[in-house]
Amino acid sequence: MIRAGLRLVVETSGAPVVVVGEAGDGVEAVAAARRLRPDVLVMDIAMPRLDGVSAARELLGDPRPPRIVLLTMFDTDEHLHAALRLGVSGFLLKVSPPEQLVDAVRIAAAGDALIDPAVTTRVIASFAAQQVPGEAPELDALTAREREVLELLARGLSNAEIGDRLAVGEATVRTHVSRVFQKLGLRDRVQAVVYGYESGLVRPGGR
Repeated sequence: MIRAGLRLVVETSGAPVVVVGEAGDGVEAVAAARRLRPDVLVMDIAMPRLDGVSAARELLGDPRPPRIVLLTMFDTDEHLHAALRLGVSGFLLKVSPPEQLVDAVRIAAAGDALIDPAVTTRVIASFAAQQVPGEAPELDALTAREREVLELLARGLSNAEIGDRLAVGEATVRTHVSRVFQKLGLRDRVQAVVYGYESGLVRPGGR
């Protein structure tokens, strides 16, 4: 029933997105993804036989993995922490508006990531609270403005919001983001969030 609803959301959205397959559990999801080679895979974090994080771990080790978006109800925060480290391409709450699912798929397909703001504020902060980091030496490779951009990325701000905060254009922000990713070897915004906390640049509750 849930899968039928998700398919309906995607297929009636008007977005250029095609559902190429479905799976009833994590084992089926891994097999289907390897057989069908989708650009984006949307999975529940809690699935029978193989949970979403374990399935993501298997697939992200493949030579050409799909981008992965996970759905959650916050019932397994520790799984979310593991998924962040793996580099999944997004988290959505199951209570998110339907259009946000389509946005997440499009954004993931374009090589970026979407994290529900509630995930950013609750899960990533709790994840970071378990760390006692010192600043990573590779942060020295960043300019002062690039460090500012990384900090705001790690706090979940969009490019437009970063531009407003720093009083620069969105195109300039995109350039800074690209340079941060290149210098630090980051793939997308999710990895930037994890790096921002693990490196010690951002602390929970900091300004």
